[in-house]
Amino acid sequence: MRDDSANAISGTVKVTGERTSTGAGGFNPTFQRHRANYALATTFLEPGRVLDLGCGVGHSLDLLSPRDSVGVDRDAGALAGQPRETVVSDMRELPFQDGSFPSIVCSHAIEHVPDPERLLSEAARVLAPAGTAIFATPNRLTFGPADEIIDPYHYIEWDPVELATLCSGAFHQVSIHGVFGSERQLAVMAMEREKLDALLRKDFLGLRRMVPRRLRRRLYDQRLRRERRASTPEAAAITIADFELRSERLEEALDLIAVCRLPRPRGWSLRPRTS
Repeated sequence: MRDDSANAISGTVKVTGERTSTGAGGFNPTFQRHRANYALATTFLEPGRVLDLGCGVGHSLDLLSPRDSVGVDRDAGALAGQPRETVVSDMRELPFQDGSFPSIVCSHAIEHVPDPERLLSEAARVLAPAGTAIFATPNRLTFGPADEIIDPYHYIEWDPVELATLCSGAFHQVSIHGVFGSERQLAVMAMEREKLDALLRKDFLGLRRMVPRRLRRRLYDQRLRRERRASTPEAAAITIADFELRSERLEEALDLIAVCRLPRPRGWSLRPRTS
């Protein structure tokens, strides 16, 4: 399946900042980065079925092959037309039996819930005892001000230490890896960051923090569609090959990938552990 496979799947899904659904126009760098998270995560997966949590339109289900995968999302419209088993469900209340899946992938979804401990607890419950769960999420130190969440669809973001601490509340064994971009990808990202910084400078009083989340999402979507309506040669050139996985200098990573094994018993702790 080609990199633009999700465009056919997501033809009726409205483009918003809530989920990656297209690689058209200026969305290509983000689209390729999200697919790269899946491609890099597969190196850790066990044989057998994969539970794809918060899968959205299934833009990367081809990368999970030859394993069978089950897509879970709360939006039935996003799941429509995917050539695999799909389940409409909240990630924090999964309709599966304990130990049902040898592998779980949750890419760029955990930051979309206000209580990620519940999501992790459910993932640990449905993961097989010898299974592996992968959680990919943006590095809060990279894309915007480290002390502010710019994306109104994100409730919480983490740095490498914070993510490890969070996941350790549900899994005995946690390792953190970083997704890094090529020079040309970083150049495209730098241009986007310049636009963001210029916008934030206009709001030097920080009044944006007082705007209700629903309105911020609407404004965010409008800006996203406006700025990414057209592509540039630099943005169009980005592919999955522009991203790689490393385990050092994680504070500079674009995204963080937590590889979690040995799920703790249900109810062990719904709070991040500090040791």
